[in-house]
Amino acid sequence: MSQKYTKEFKETIVQLHESGKPVSELVKEYGVANQTIYKWIKLYGKYNPPNFENLSLHELQEMCKEMAKMKEENDILKKALAIFAKK
Repeated sequence: MSQKYTKEFKETIVQLHESGKPVSELVKEYGVANQTIYKWIKLYGKYNPPNFENLSLHELQEMCKEMAKMKEENDILKKALAIFAKK
């Protein structure tokens, strides 16, 4: 029979892992299967992409504007690097 864990518990385990605690220690300490912990890391980890289905149209538009701005800044930096690399 599988055990139910609260979202808070899952997020706590993920935070412990992200702060440097190995999955093997978390398995021993909390009795949760390592596959389960890896699944939680994928779902709740800070390095995962956001779920765009839950964003509003306004939030998506703002993200697109920000991405366009970053691309423009990146292009400028690449050009500057090319100029300084010649010197």
